[in-house]
Amino acid sequence: MSTFPLQIITPEKVFFEGNVQRVIIRTTEGDVGILAKHEKYVAAVPAGPLRITLEDGSERIAAVSGGAVKVSPEQTAVLANAAEWAEDIDVDWAKRSEADALRRKENSKTEQELERAEAKLRRAVNRLRVSSMNK
Repeated sequence: MSTFPLQIITPEKVFFEGNVQRVIIRTTEGDVGILAKHEKYVAAVPAGPLRITLEDGSERIAAVSGGAVKVSPEQTAVLANAAEWAEDIDVDWAKRSEADALRRKENSKTEQELERAEAKLRRAVNRLRVSSMNK
């Protein structure tokens, strides 16, 4: 299978850079599969899983918490607010974060507090879901 360059960039670092066979990423319009020589494409990325098939055929899964994906026939770039490999997710911390988000959501007094709590909850649930995909 043909490969293409992929970059996953967060505000802190280049999370991943290398050649891959395939990318499956959740966008606001649904999951999108990207192969070599894909047509130009740009989409918003909510919190969700990102699956990559490496050159050797092995698969890695990451939790991405928002951003955008830009595809050209030559390369693909994911600009993510945060990214974490499934095997690196601290499940206990993610569960505590989920519980805290639920408390904040229940106790929110303004629309802004509610939106922040819901965003935190989406990120925590995504991290828990992605960590379970790695098994």
